[in-house]
Amino acid sequence: MEEITIALTAVFASALTFFSGFGLATILTPVFVFFFPIEIAIALTGVVHLSNNIFKLLLIGKNIDYSVFLKFGIPALMGSLIGALLLLKLGKSSLAVDYQFLGFEMHFTLVKFIIALVLLTFSVMELLPFFEKLEFSKGALVPGGILSGFFGGLSGHQGALRTAFLIKLNLSKEAFIATGVSIACVVDFIRIPVYFSSFHIAHLQDNMSILLIATGSAFAGALIGRKVLTKATYGVIKVGVGVFIILVALALGVGLI
Repeated sequence: MEEITIALTAVFASALTFFSGFGLATILTPVFVFFFPIEIAIALTGVVHLSNNIFKLLLIGKNIDYSVFLKFGIPALMGSLIGALLLLKLGKSSLAVDYQFLGFEMHFTLVKFIIALVLLTFSVMELLPFFEKLEFSKGALVPGGILSGFFGGLSGHQGALRTAFLIKLNLSKEAFIATGVSIACVVDFIRIPVYFSSFHIAHLQDNMSILLIATGSAFAGALIGRKVLTKATYGVIKVGVGVFIILVALALGVGLI
């Protein structure tokens, strides 16, 4: 059941990434937290996310705008390092509370609470029209890269902010997607080694079958998204996805999962 759930989620989420930052990490991380501790869930999702983005670069990499990539990607690299190191620090926090609520055993930790806030914030950003139209000036690429990279390193949520900062550049659809994917790869290349410098490599080895299933499913989703999905399709399912993530964030924040 675990493998089927993760496989279907990876296909679905990967397909969506062709049209919005509300994609693979945003959807796959809440599913992984049902099966793994939050820090491990973020790390494992990062491995799938990187593999999927490398695959997508093989499909569309020729359209990268290298000027934008350098202006946004280098600051994103630095932000990713800071965010990943902060995640490790939060994971080592001794702050934890066990309590019962309506017969449920709750386990509250600082890292769960912070990641829950991030999940909640980004899901609300995707659902509200105001944030959907949010754009930043062309001169904000450097701080935008740092901010996007930081949240990418902290929780894997980098796409929504990256979109808001890059949308003003009037790139072609192909260049916009390819450049965003290449920047995401840079963030992933930095954050994943940081995660596994603290999390024992056994976490990767013990869950290799899950990673292979999720990665293969994400590849399939990328192909489906490129060929089949439309903006209208994305709009129909966005609300359901957002509500699911909000519910997971609330459950995570109070210590239910």
